[in-house]
Amino acid sequence: MTSNDASHEAPRAPDVKPAGGTSRQHHPMPGHTIRVALVDDHHLVREGLRLVLAAAEGFEIVGEAANRDGAAEMVAIGRPDVLLLDLTLPEGDAIPLLRTLLSRHVNLRIIVLTMHSDAETVRQSLAAGASGYLIKGAHSAELIAAIRAVARGDRYLHSSVTGAVVDDSIRWLRTGRISSREREILTLLASGLPAAEIGRRLDISVHTVRRHVANLSTKLGIRGTVGLTRYAIRHGMVRDD
Repeated sequence: MTSNDASHEAPRAPDVKPAGGTSRQHHPMPGHTIRVALVDDHHLVREGLRLVLAAAEGFEIVGEAANRDGAAEMVAIGRPDVLLLDLTLPEGDAIPLLRTLLSRHVNLRIIVLTMHSDAETVRQSLAAGASGYLIKGAHSAELIAAIRAVARGDRYLHSSVTGAVVDDSIRWLRTGRISSREREILTLLASGLPAAEIGRRLDISVHTVRRHVANLSTKLGIRGTVGLTRYAIRHGMVRDD
């Protein structure tokens, strides 16, 4: 298999884009065949997905691709209702591709199919517009349920990531309870400054700095400087240089 591996099954003519620059697709009506496309750089993974969908009723695989360029072309030609997208492609992270495809095909529904189950990757995928998130290794019944759910306009999260999403949401809610002083300290802490230097800059004692850090740990449910630093970077309080 080469990085340009991309094949199309039962292709249609390419979408004609309206003046706004996006193609128009329509969600399948109940009982209609759901058009599915596959993007994964591993041939065996795509073959396995084809076998699962072929054994179920109501699905038509309209194309598959192994890389970013192949995916963009295949979606334009095949006009799938649902796209199964691996996050790791030969060109790297596929989240930019996810955004691009959704901007061009406004009714396309994308399910991320990946090995990554951490809350940050899930959050970034959903923020980019993914309608579903599945972990590779999910049962075939869950894959079928996910495709059907997103095709009718719902969202679908694999059971193994729902806890991480809830925890991440709780942390976002808790961020609103952080005082302006705590936010200052968290930003400086994430910048690599020791407690003594933070105290000097803010004209407060080291003891007060440490008390604020302890409060932050309690509010955010995060222990240790490393965890707090990662949180600050993830939420845009400091640049990750």
